[in-house]
Amino acid sequence: MPYISTNPSNTSDVVAEIELGTSRDFVDAAQRAKAAQRAWARVPAPVRGQVIGNIGRLVEANFEPLSQLVTREIGKPIAEARGEVQEIVDTANFFLGEGRRLYGQTVPSEMADKQLFTFRNPVGVAAIITAGNFPVAVPSWYIIPALLCGNSVVWKPAEYSAASAQAFYDVFQAAGIPAGVFEIVFAEGSETFDGLEQSLRQGLVDKVGFTGSSEVGVRIGELCGRHLQTPCLELGGKNPMVVTEDADLDLAVQGALFAGFGSAGQRCTSLGTAIVHESVYDEFLTRFVEAAAGATVGDPTGDVLYGPLLDEKFALAYEKYLGWIGEHHTVHGPTGRISASSPRDGFTGENGFFYHPAIVSGVRDDDELFLQETFGPLVGVMGYSDLDEAIELGNKPGYGLSCSIYTTDPNKAFRFRAGISAGMVSVNNSTSGAEAHLPFGGNGKSGNGSRQSGVWVLDQFTRWQSMNWDYSGKLQKAQMDTLAIEANLDFRLA
Repeated sequence: MPYISTNPSNTSDVVAEIELGTSRDFVDAAQRAKAAQRAWARVPAPVRGQVIGNIGRLVEANFEPLSQLVTREIGKPIAEARGEVQEIVDTANFFLGEGRRLYGQTVPSEMADKQLFTFRNPVGVAAIITAGNFPVAVPSWYIIPALLCGNSVVWKPAEYSAASAQAFYDVFQAAGIPAGVFEIVFAEGSETFDGLEQSLRQGLVDKVGFTGSSEVGVRIGELCGRHLQTPCLELGGKNPMVVTEDADLDLAVQGALFAGFGSAGQRCTSLGTAIVHESVYDEFLTRFVEAAAGATVGDPTGDVLYGPLLDEKFALAYEKYLGWIGEHHTVHGPTGRISASSPRDGFTGENGFFYHPAIVSGVRDDDELFLQETFGPLVGVMGYSDLDEAIELGNKPGYGLSCSIYTTDPNKAFRFRAGISAGMVSVNNSTSGAEAHLPFGGNGKSGNGSRQSGVWVLDQFTRWQSMNWDYSGKLQKAQMDTLAIEANLDFRLA
């Protein structure tokens, strides 16, 4: 089945045409990965780290072409696309060193002439399924540590970012990865799910990593649970930003603008609702609306706040979210698609999926706009009276990925951190922004507590193995043949 990937900034520009595979193709790729994995695991970890280092150098050498391709295919502003490609380099640089630090421990035994050890072993075959809003950065968070740990990988990228995915795969292949160790499969969702189900049933897949919607994440979690596996799930978000009465409002507005509208609001960490103290509510809202009205939207190859939505299906979904705006809401500025009949000052785009930034105030805690992820350039604004109320509002939608608080009071910052359910907290910074050596992931509807990036992701792609070595020449039984030292526990000072 053919699939055509087009430029969302100019829908007449065909970026790539690919042939979508079937569930059988997915299973075949898993079989090849299974066959290649043991030999790859026998390669010493520092040598695998050298391959990861090669990936980093190759991405640097192909930095600009890959960045430009990402911008062309998904409409991400070129500055953000370059940041995304840099994230691959950062991830490779971090895990290059981890090849020499896949540490276990030597543990003292309770018996003489006996030693205890722990080892990290690779899981086996990792099936990685990723979205296309971060077509190269997020896959690297999974694939680089999985390969470093001695696993083989079957990767199913999003169809609408097929050209970026193929370029990513080609760069990785040039780094010296053996045949079968890293497989790529293009397929639509139902075929992928069927292929994954068959692969799990046949014992071909040992770990699943998924980035995408919470709804699909639930299905994958259920499927893996039937095979006694715990997937790594990185799902959606409804990320709150709390603005306190003592906040630097100019800084808060900058953070809200980037968090809410950067990448056209198409990040899992995008700002969902600004929760603003009632004493600064009107002033913040005025400044935020002015900032959004003055921001440049359009051609992502230029200096713009954001470009188009990723693909037609995301545009259709976003139209549904706009339909959640009710009579009790106040909409600040035009909404919907930018067009001749609905123009925007300073717009630099042409024939693409470009939408006005939508700021909606008067949001209530029982609104769909408040409770559900709205993947696109839409930010809700609501007020609060005390910090405990703000924390409760931030937790209510049930997501738990990212959040931020703008305050000059350290007490508020730490109270917020302790009460909010999100896996990632920013103080005086955007809800978006990840670093390669910090754990990334969420709770609740945003994920199952698994974490990516840094040393924490190693627990996703390795399994702990313990070993005891008794060289006493006799059978020593734990908890029974241990040395007991007598003490007078009745002793008291006179």
